[in-house]
Amino acid sequence: MKRMLKTILVCLALVTMVAGTAACGTKKAEGKFNPGTYEGTAKGHGGDVKAKVTVTADKITEIVIDAPNETEGIGSGAAKVVIENIMSGQNLAVDTVSGATVSSTAMIAAITAALEKAGADIDALKKATSTATVAKQEDLSTDIVIIGAGGAGMSAAVEAATAGKKVIIVEKMPIVGGNTTRATGGMNAAETSIQAAAGITDTKETFYNDTMKGGKEKNDPALLQTMVDNAATAVDWINELGGDLKRVTLSGGATNPRIHTPVDGSAVGPVVVKVLSAKLEALKVEIMLNTEATKIITKDGAAVGIEAKDENGNPFKIEAKAVIIATGGFGANSEMVEGFRPDLVGFSTTNHKGATGDGIVMAQAVGADLTDIGEIQIHPTTDPGTGYMFTEGLRGDGAILINAEGKRFTDELLTRDVVSANILKQTDGIAYLITNEEMRAENASLAGYVKKGYAVEAATLADLAKELGMDADVLVKTMATYAEAVKSGKDAEFNRTHLTKSLEAGPYFALKVTPGIHHTMGGLKIDTTTHVIGTDGKAIAGLYAAGEVVGGVHGANRIGGNAVTDIIVFGKIAGKIAAEEMK
Repeated sequence: MKRMLKTILVCLALVTMVAGTAACGTKKAEGKFNPGTYEGTAKGHGGDVKAKVTVTADKITEIVIDAPNETEGIGSGAAKVVIENIMSGQNLAVDTVSGATVSSTAMIAAITAALEKAGADIDALKKATSTATVAKQEDLSTDIVIIGAGGAGMSAAVEAATAGKKVIIVEKMPIVGGNTTRATGGMNAAETSIQAAAGITDTKETFYNDTMKGGKEKNDPALLQTMVDNAATAVDWINELGGDLKRVTLSGGATNPRIHTPVDGSAVGPVVVKVLSAKLEALKVEIMLNTEATKIITKDGAAVGIEAKDENGNPFKIEAKAVIIATGGFGANSEMVEGFRPDLVGFSTTNHKGATGDGIVMAQAVGADLTDIGEIQIHPTTDPGTGYMFTEGLRGDGAILINAEGKRFTDELLTRDVVSANILKQTDGIAYLITNEEMRAENASLAGYVKKGYAVEAATLADLAKELGMDADVLVKTMATYAEAVKSGKDAEFNRTHLTKSLEAGPYFALKVTPGIHHTMGGLKIDTTTHVIGTDGKAIAGLYAAGEVVGGVHGANRIGGNAVTDIIVFGKIAGKIAAEEMK
């Protein structure tokens, strides 16, 4: 996964102090500092996090966080929240950032270390409390309110705001992005100019057929055709906004290379979130973070706004002429998952903690219908300890899977459900992704996994076998057989057709993997213009939905690379149609 390589600077200078209290209403922190600039370091999710803190004798005036190895989008969002909270309160009595716990914990620790060097009374700063009066959020009015600031919600907001409509996004998490930030692969599209430039022959018909086959023929044909027909334009749109999805490779279940990724092979999600966030900022769209939508308000059968809670739990309303639900799926709600799929009890999840199905529940309360709700996908390659997901692009680029005995057991590029099932049949339900230095040099995501310590590294296959506790002779034979398959162009064992890397030269890297809950294909029923359909079969006026909260697009199994296409295509449609139909 591509890692953030930039310095985040948030300098919130305090305004004039009056009688020891800031004009903003917060009391000056207990304890004094030795004026100057100090640095502190702590261990984050991907490496060292550094903080540079500038203080006067009695206040913190500037904080700079350098977190080069934290996930882009997650790390930058956490840094902004942490700095704002410490600066506004002038103390260390702050919480970690939900959805970025490890990163924000490291940031707070680094700032604390810097303040220790400044001679601060750390205990006093941690116990200090603000005397600021907490203001209750007033009721608001807008043209369109969007629930959820992930890829679908942000795409919808860009389209609606570009059409001249006033838009407010409410997001219950403290950072934007949702599951989009975690998207590691790419964005599927056929008949693109990027494919043509690379000499790749692909068609929309093949794209449609691959997806319908992968979805076990359960996909809604009209929704799937809409996604396929608009995919190439969606890739161009993201690139026009500043994305760099100009590298094309293969994903499981695809006949031809069509998954568009950043040129360095890094994760697609952070790029999408970054460019959409920048566009929304330019359009001056209001995003209300830490704000939870609780109910869709209807009048005469039409959606006319929402009820929500502000960051302090105070209820308020947003009146709107249209409501767009883009809350994502429910993969992080184990109770909901297990209610629909008892066979998935105990599985870890790749989802961010905010993916709890809120939009589905709220829409059902106003009569929305559901489709494919029991179709839940597990991703084959996640870290057994943390649920961290390793991109499918590694297998597309040449990685293979072996079991604990050192043997291959599957075509690595079959659909996710099949590969996951095949891994679960192995000893302890685990496998190892085998890659090498050649792949690490070409793939930024793999380089990131190695740097973060997820990979076991060894100079030779014999050494790797020893590290993994398996028979060296078996592993060497497995790898030799595969190398011959690559050279001959025929995988006699498992019929893998996309053979790119012989993996003959070390050093070698092995990533331990097991399946984890990844995507909920089922959700709200919509039509091709994103109107939410009620249990009576009719569209609910003023109510639209897009992204993983919706069902029907992917059928019984989602093809890797289709989620980002889905959220961008239908997010754009939702914003466009809501703006056009707004009364």
